[in-house]
This record gives sequence, structure tokens and C-alpha cells, in this order.
Amino acid sequence: MPKFDLAPIADESVFTTADRVFSITLDLKADADEVWAGLVADRPLAWCRLLNGRYTSERPFGVGTTRTVKVLGGGTVWERFFIWDDAQRRHAFVVEQASLPMLSVFAEDYKVDPVEGGSRFTWTFAISPSKFAAPLFPLVFPLIKKLLLSNITKDTVQHFGAL
Repeated sequence: MPKFDLAPIADESVFTTADRVFSITLDLKADADEVWAGLVADRPLAWCRLLNGRYTSERPFGVGTTRTVKVLGGGTVWERFFIWDDAQRRHAFVVEQASLPMLSVFAEDYKVDPVEGGSRFTWTFAISPSKFAAPLFPLVFPLIKKLLLSNITKDTVQHFGAL
């Protein structure tokens, strides 16, 4: 399988410098610890039908942890976490390599906070296209965003329940 390198990212500035940055916020019935446990499980995000991920680092996880995720119909990405804070239930990663040459930057930030009756899961994405994909990006990005967000939102709410 080919691997294409993405831009090296060292910190959370990616969430202000990428071409597209957007977040979804989900208020869930499950408490914050249960949602966090699902994110750091051996098969993270197992409830998301479009994703099949696994950590490739040994526990305990922290900054530098690596993960591989296969996206249904969209190839494979190899990720490295640059934020990991179990106490704050937050982690963020950058995609270092992808099996398709579509992206120059891709990062995600997950934050789970307790709220009355459950938790609030804030999921932030940072994306920049590769030079190859840039001409089509304005046309394709809204469709991909809608498809991806509708599926992961639906799957997450179905798994944990909506507040």
C-alpha cells in the first residue's frame, strides 16, 4: 500500500492555520469517563461504521502514541498524537501519512467534558488539501464534510445517547 507524507505538524497551531477548521459538539447521555474510555479503547471509535482504528503503540498512551485508521472507501491514515491528557479527557493527533494523495494537513482534537446528565464531546477537524487535490477541494470538501459528519454524528449519538 502506498504511503504519502503529509506536512509535519508539531502542535495545536494547526487548528488555526489549516485551510478548513470546523467542530462538532455532541451532548451525550453517557458520562464523560465512559465516552473517554471509548476513545482510548483498544479499538477506538468502534461505534463509527466508517472507521476501523487501532493503536499501534503500547500502553500507557500519551504524547507520541501512534494509531492506524482505515476509512471505509477512503483509504488508510497513520496518526501521531501530539496532545494527550487523560485528566482533562483531551487528545489531538496529526495524520503523518495517508494511502491517498489528497491531503497536506489533517488533524483532529477530541475533548470530553462532564455536563449535567452526561457529557459534551467536542470534535475538531483541521484539513488542508494536497496540491494534487486543491483544484477540486472547493467542490468536493462540502460533500465529504457532510457525509463524514452526518455518519460519525449519527453513530456517536446512537452509541452513547443524546441529551
